[in-house]
Amino acid sequence: MKKLFILLIVSLISLYPIHSFADMAEGDMIVTLGANLTEEQKESLLTEMGAPSDVQIVTVTNQEEHQYLGKYVANSLIGTKAISSSAITIAPKGAGITVKTKNINWVTDEMYVNALITAGVKDANIYITAPISVSGTAALTGIIKAYEISADKTIPEEVKQAANQEMVETAKLGDSIGDKNAAALIAKVKEEIAKNKPKNDAELKSIIEQAAKDLNVTLSDAEMNRLIDFFNKLKDLNIDWNQVSDQLNKAKDRISKYLQSEEGQGFLEKLKQFFIWLIDAIKSIFS
Repeated sequence: MKKLFILLIVSLISLYPIHSFADMAEGDMIVTLGANLTEEQKESLLTEMGAPSDVQIVTVTNQEEHQYLGKYVANSLIGTKAISSSAITIAPKGAGITVKTKNINWVTDEMYVNALITAGVKDANIYITAPISVSGTAALTGIIKAYEISADKTIPEEVKQAANQEMVETAKLGDSIGDKNAAALIAKVKEEIAKNKPKNDAELKSIIEQAAKDLNVTLSDAEMNRLIDFFNKLKDLNIDWNQVSDQLNKAKDRISKYLQSEEGQGFLEKLKQFFIWLIDAIKSIFS
């Protein structure tokens, strides 16, 4: 009887094979939803993401968010509820990472890209959202969790911690030197570390100072010390620096291609017209 039962189970498995996330192909999507979302909010976000009806959903808890962020950011910023959500779509091999956000008010798209590259994420289109305006710090936890499933790989805990720390440090730095400058500075330093791994604090400080000089920003002593501490931790981790460099280059290529595209040129023209209008408006005040 037992043998008959086993044969029946084997037959059923062969008829209905279990889907493996390692089989995810280009265009496939996996979604993360905060555990504290209402059913109505979940449905609304899934519609917003354009998720298919059979999309795989990964739930992220507030406990997990605190696990990865508690060391780097105030508990009040993480909150007591998990509501940040995301959709990760597998991109073509070699495409790099793109990030778009909605209702995220502190962490920028570029900050997510930088942190995800550190975590080892590659070739993915990521959409991050929430039903209300949130800082966005907790979203990274879910994205990394979903990527591990979709890519069928385990990202070391210390690398996850480093990615979350990087995101928070960049956001804090953005409060003083501007979001774009902060993200660019972190990317520049990582790119240089990938090329020439610094041997000591003096070399690392020199790399950071040069990146700041290139961006025409000034770092306080406290900011410099925080960055040295962070990058020292980063360079000693088991990170594929060749992949980091490759993904950073792809991110830069995407920006360049966008600016050269018709859409990008249209954006620049609108920006130019805005500044012309602004200058004329200022002139009219004093005329």
